[in-house]
This record gives sequence, structure tokens and C-alpha cells, in this order.
Amino acid sequence: MHHVGVLALDGVLPFELGIPARIFGAARDGAGEKLYTVTTCSLDGRPVRTEADYDIAVAHDASLLAAVDTLVVPPSHALGPVREEGRLPSALRDALAAVRPGTRIVGICTAAYVLAAAGLLDHRPATTHWREADRLQRMFPATRVDPDVLFVDDGDVLTSAGVAAGVDLCLHIVRRDHGSRVANDVARSCVVPPWREGGQAQYIRRPVPEPGATGIAAAQAWALEHLAGPLALADLAARATMSVRTFTRRFRDEVGTTPGQWLVRQRVDLARHLLETTDWPVDVVADRAGLGTGVSLRRHLHAAIGVTPHAYRRTFRPDVTTAGP
Repeated sequence: MHHVGVLALDGVLPFELGIPARIFGAARDGAGEKLYTVTTCSLDGRPVRTEADYDIAVAHDASLLAAVDTLVVPPSHALGPVREEGRLPSALRDALAAVRPGTRIVGICTAAYVLAAAGLLDHRPATTHWREADRLQRMFPATRVDPDVLFVDDGDVLTSAGVAAGVDLCLHIVRRDHGSRVANDVARSCVVPPWREGGQAQYIRRPVPEPGATGIAAAQAWALEHLAGPLALADLAARATMSVRTFTRRFRDEVGTTPGQWLVRQRVDLARHLLETTDWPVDVVADRAGLGTGVSLRRHLHAAIGVTPHAYRRTFRPDVTTAGP
């Protein structure tokens, strides 16, 4: 059984602290057996101050971390020298140094500061809460901070944006480890969506306006219903009753990316859904997602997540053996 260790630091945010136990703890195999064991520790095994009006007692100290397969660090509002100076206190530095090579390390929200101060994010992509992204980038210039995504998976080191994005990241890990069926069952059990489209730029930092405000949201909604067909920039602008130039500027201001980039992302997300939920050939999936040909789908999917459509389907739909639409 995969062992997940959760390191609770003083000032920890209780909601985020509970995410790993809730998500990983709900993962079951086909026989109903647990797929993960989750254990929480503090640096010294003593109760941990939280950001709320109560403390949390834990049963383990940081020596636990030498035996875990995945380490999750939730965010804290008392990071002190970590956030202000980029320096780890000695006890935290020693605890992280004891983690075995090859252990998967996960930082939720501002825990990215902890990982960066430990040198774990040097020359790697990462994210954090959008309010902290600029500061994190300035403090750790060797880290490639992406403020627009909900989470970043860089193999053995993963980071998430704020609050509920920790749920997105833990569900992604379950999906990566055990496929869509298990992850979807966990999501249903926890009454959360299996995945959320888009990233921080679209859903957090610059929320999509109401349709009556600028027309951008209405154009997006219309585009999402017509992804399979051709979608010209002029058509989207017309839906928003704007010139192409004005629409492009407002779209970038409100969504954080260009209309073309946003459309590609939505089409790739749709293609991933179809790869997981149908046994259609790759060319059919590409056509239904508006990506044209299988060659185009392969290129866009590899650019987005680094795998081919067939590899993606084998990971999440190992039961698919047929190829008919």
C-alpha cells in the first residue's frame, strides 16, 4: 500500500491539511480495499498550531518522513523566514533532508515556498496561489512559476494553486496512479468534480464576467458548445458584439490568455475526456474535439501533458480493446 505522509507545520490551514487524508483515504481498488495509507506528522510530534482557533494533535514526528512514498506539505500562515527570507529553519531543513531519494513530494498552495527554499524547485515548473506567484518568482528566480494553472505535475515534484486546487492536485495524483475510474469514484464520494477545466487565470484571478457585462463569457459559452466545428476569431468577436481587436484585448485581460490558446486548451480537455470515456479511434476523437486529425491531436496532447493519445488511453482506460466509434 502506498504510504502518504503529511507534514503539518505551525500555522497550517486546516482545510488544506485535511485534503490528503480525505482524497487519498477515499481511494479504493475494485475489491474495495484501500490504495493509500495516510499519516500526519509534525516536526516534533507535538500539537500543531493552526491558522484557525484550535490546535491539532498528531501522533508522529518528522522521523516518519524517511519511510513515506509520497510527502505532502500543506500551506501555513506562519512560514516566517521561509517566505520572508527563503530560508528553512533547521528543524524543517533536517526533516526534508531525511526524505528518501525518489519520494514524490507535493506542495499545496504556499507550501511551494518550503519546496523552493529546500532547492526542490530549482529549474522546475511550479505554481502557488496567484497572490503569491510574483513574490515566489522574485525570491526563487531559478523556479519557473506559472501563475495561471491549478497545479503543476513535474514528475516527482508537484505543486498546486490555493485552497481547493489542492483537491484538484490530489485527484490528479490518484488518476495518475490508478486511472480515471478510481479517481472519478473518489470525486463522487467527496462530492467534487473529477477535474476542473482551465486554470487560475480563468477561474480565480480574473473571473469570467457575467454574460451581460462585456459579452466575453457569452462568447466562451457558445464556443464550448461548438468545439467540434471551425471557430474563427471573427465569429467569437461577433458573438460579443465587438471588433476583433477589442475582443482579443478584453479576452486576454479577463481570461489571461489569447482566444486561440484558450480554444486549444478546451479542445485538448475535451479530447482527454473522450479518450477516457470512449473507445473511438484517435482520428474520431480529434475530429469530435475540433482538433482535425490524429496528428494534430498527438501534437497538442503531447505539448499539454507530454504523452501520446494511445499512452494516455492505456493509462486511464486499460480495458479498451476496440477501436470503433
